[in-house]
Amino acid sequence: MKKSIIIFIALFASVFILSSCDNNGQSIQNHKHGDSDKQPDTTVHYPQEKHLANIRQLTDAGDNAEAYFSFDNSMIVFQAKVPEWGSKCDQIYYFNFADGDMKTTIPPLLSEGLGRTTCSYFMPGDTTVLYASTRSGSDECPPDPTKREDGKYVWPIYPDFDIYVSNLKGEIVDTLVSGPGYDAEATVSAQGDKIVFTSDRSGDLELYTCDIDGGNIKQITSELGYDGGAFFSPDGSMLIFRSSRPKTDEDVKEYKDLLANGLVMPTNMELYTCNVDGSNLKQITHLGKANWAPFFHPSGKKIIFSSNHAGERGYQFNLFMINLDGTGLEQITYDGIFDAFPMFSYDGKKLIFSSNRNNGGTRNTNLFIADWVE
Repeated sequence: MKKSIIIFIALFASVFILSSCDNNGQSIQNHKHGDSDKQPDTTVHYPQEKHLANIRQLTDAGDNAEAYFSFDNSMIVFQAKVPEWGSKCDQIYYFNFADGDMKTTIPPLLSEGLGRTTCSYFMPGDTTVLYASTRSGSDECPPDPTKREDGKYVWPIYPDFDIYVSNLKGEIVDTLVSGPGYDAEATVSAQGDKIVFTSDRSGDLELYTCDIDGGNIKQITSELGYDGGAFFSPDGSMLIFRSSRPKTDEDVKEYKDLLANGLVMPTNMELYTCNVDGSNLKQITHLGKANWAPFFHPSGKKIIFSSNHAGERGYQFNLFMINLDGTGLEQITYDGIFDAFPMFSYDGKKLIFSSNRNNGGTRNTNLFIADWVE
């Protein structure tokens, strides 16, 4: 979650570049970001991005994603795979804005380089962080799924993923959620009292909530399909999440067959909301393709999210915003390749997100922070 989990940079930034098909069914895996008749775009801020001001690039190498603010907005925690930092697969780092510049200084590593990690989030008090890791299964990075003959992208549901709590020295202080199967994609309410996460403990990929100490686990969703990447509304009363819910017999069979092999195909997802207890479930988007990485606007009345529904190419993702009733769709970012993983600071003044902008035509995905303008 994030995600997400393939860990979402590989999940979508590379996903559609590596394994999607165009309308003729031909693989576009050989596409490179710099393949065009023009020079690689070096834009940091596009003129159409009227809601963003004073954009600052925080990283400049590797895959950096899922950056989330501390409760006091002074830090972020994120996942990254940056060869220059020594990470062989996604690992969890944190960065204090007062510490300078991640372009010249490697941020502190929280996940100790063990297993594959994803979906980190600050806990109340900003002295600890939760994240999911496969470290219980092996210290090594788990293998990526074998490339499919049909070229379709699949995402691994590693059964060794459990949810841990680490202090800012990288020391594990608690195993928050564990058990047989996949437990990951956890986020924390702004009130600091609840956690939501995705698990396959029921035999399907559903949402669950628990208390901040990992107790009182409750299943929130129950319909067949992948439900994940959930976040709380600012007042803690609702959840927003992404879901791929198969309807036809063919899609149901494909979903079940993949899940039996620890895989999911996340290329068709829509956004849903529900109350924190699972009641009042509503589908918010009906856009087609992949709509994901949702986060509540500070007002609690809108959702910002990433989508490729308007792109001519399957891997072209931008940020959009939509009202809770599904009206008022508005495009927020305009990079030609990939914008995703938006999060508002707790005071509503900043937006952080991941993007392929200004990467010199490489596949690097970097973190950007901007002032939010209504």
